[in-house]
Amino acid sequence: MASASQRAGQVAAPLAAGRASVPMRRQQRREAQRSRRHLHIASAAAVDAPAAAPKLSEIEMWNGNKRLQTVVADVAPNTITIRSLDWDRDRFDIEFALQEGTTYNSYLIFGEEKTALVDASHEKFRGLYMRTLNAELAARGRKIDYVFVSHTEPDHSGLVKDVVEQFPEAVVVGSKVCLAFLSNLIHTPFKSQQVKGGDKIDLGGGHVMEFVMAPNLHWPDTMFSYDHATNVMYTCDAFGMHYCTEDPFDSELAPLEPHYRFYYDCLMLPNAKSVTTALRKVKDLPFEIIANGHGPLLRYNVPEMVGRYERWSKAIAGAPASVAVLYASDYGFSDRLSQTLAHGITKAGVATEMADILSVDPQELVEMLGRNSGIVIMAPPSDSGEARAAVATLLSAVKPNKQKIVVAESYGGRDEPLDSLVSGLVAAGVEPLMDLRVKDEPSEALYQLFEEAGTDLAQALTAKEAIAKKKAAMCPDVAKALARVSGGLYIVTAAHNDAKSAMVASWVAQASFEPLGLTIAVAKDRAIESLMQVGDKFVLNCLGEGEYNATIKHFLQRFPPGADRFEGVNYRLADCGSPILNDSIAHMECKVVSRMETADHWVTYAEVSDGQVSQPDKRTAVHRRKVANYY
Repeated sequence: MASASQRAGQVAAPLAAGRASVPMRRQQRREAQRSRRHLHIASAAAVDAPAAAPKLSEIEMWNGNKRLQTVVADVAPNTITIRSLDWDRDRFDIEFALQEGTTYNSYLIFGEEKTALVDASHEKFRGLYMRTLNAELAARGRKIDYVFVSHTEPDHSGLVKDVVEQFPEAVVVGSKVCLAFLSNLIHTPFKSQQVKGGDKIDLGGGHVMEFVMAPNLHWPDTMFSYDHATNVMYTCDAFGMHYCTEDPFDSELAPLEPHYRFYYDCLMLPNAKSVTTALRKVKDLPFEIIANGHGPLLRYNVPEMVGRYERWSKAIAGAPASVAVLYASDYGFSDRLSQTLAHGITKAGVATEMADILSVDPQELVEMLGRNSGIVIMAPPSDSGEARAAVATLLSAVKPNKQKIVVAESYGGRDEPLDSLVSGLVAAGVEPLMDLRVKDEPSEALYQLFEEAGTDLAQALTAKEAIAKKKAAMCPDVAKALARVSGGLYIVTAAHNDAKSAMVASWVAQASFEPLGLTIAVAKDRAIESLMQVGDKFVLNCLGEGEYNATIKHFLQRFPPGADRFEGVNYRLADCGSPILNDSIAHMECKVVSRMETADHWVTYAEVSDGQVSQPDKRTAVHRRKVANYY
């Protein structure tokens, strides 16, 4: 059974056609970015330009075909970043698709008296990163005195052990939970210093580091570090994005925006309450640069990007319901599966609170359970005393017949049996809405099942409110008038590896001639939404007049999480891997180019790459509604 740290070094199977990296295209983009970056920096009078051009290492190959590289750049006086460029990573674990690779950002702060390393890197960069780190230290005649660990997720802490082995006098600084996790990761004694919010460490020369506890962004041990000399705030996963480029900064905002939002939706939105808490804690710190853990650092657009986190998080705070999601950090697949399930919940407009069942305070757990109408519990390790105590607290605090609960396996090898969890809940007066079993190492299809389960839970919590909201959305006369805007009947089909989905699409329109493009409105809580991100490919199937009832009826039915939507449906596969329905009169293969957000839908713009009319004598069926406030 793979541990969380072992899994972090694995690369999942390649993506479906259309997601593979294109080295030549990326090389051209890198050259253009380099040119534009120099122009931007030259004109940015309000912000001091970096003192030296970034230093790139030679490219090394990993696992045969993945390019790894480091780049060193100045961030602020006496401060540099070592960014590990993972050019060709196409999945962040199997459920998180990447179009532009990712980076793992590390930082060195050279105080007059002490040198601090903020975070390390992924273990796949071991040789490359350690050589770069030692070269930068040697050039300044320095050694590492402190290692500030923002959190212990292996992509940031995978080389902390290597650092402390080389610098045994270095003091590892982190939260209480962080140091406990590290002891299990390093397995050898190391010097450590536990810090709390407001604690400070003086590196000399004005570099006074202040620590801010920011748990659940997105691990329970996360902390921010703020340098009073440079106004740089180190935030690790928060305010990051999976976007690999030589440019260390956000010199151009437009290319970053969809990646920044997708990253927020997948990792931070389920922790929106923790986001608002962290923002409140740092509001009086005059930070000017955000040194994050993934992607470009925020230097030129800090107020805008922080403002987006605040707006997005406050929006979900007004949700009609919320769900407590209890997981076991660094155990099996509990963290990733719970995050995916939480993403499915938030897609449907329901808020979530994430808590590590191995470290949550009992009183905090009781309060959390009291204010949430739904509960998700990932099976914790059966041999954990902390987990047993938390489960006992859970069983004593649940509200009989008033809360909807989902229990799920974590596939960690020592899971508390689901049957015993279900029995305990039933004895406490709560019948679980569903229990999710994991029989094999999670695949993309399993992650899809968990996301759909989260959406189903959210919809079950808000069913009455959703119906009332639709009825109140517009007056009857407007609803009838708007319903006269009609269009064809289509089925959208999409697939990635072993995950596939489909939906009935009524809101389809041609949007451009050259290139040939169209728009499709996709509800945020649709299962297929996760398979229609920028860069994804899908098929638009046109239904024929008078022959669509059986097909529409099939795809309009409510499928349970993980169900095969194509069971009993005749189809063949397009070149992009998505199904072409044999009953369609025509189809088009499309690629998502951009998305625009509305209140409850994503308006997806896609370019058409191929298509065929299979029944030229048939006309497209027209969808006519009586009212416009529901399908």
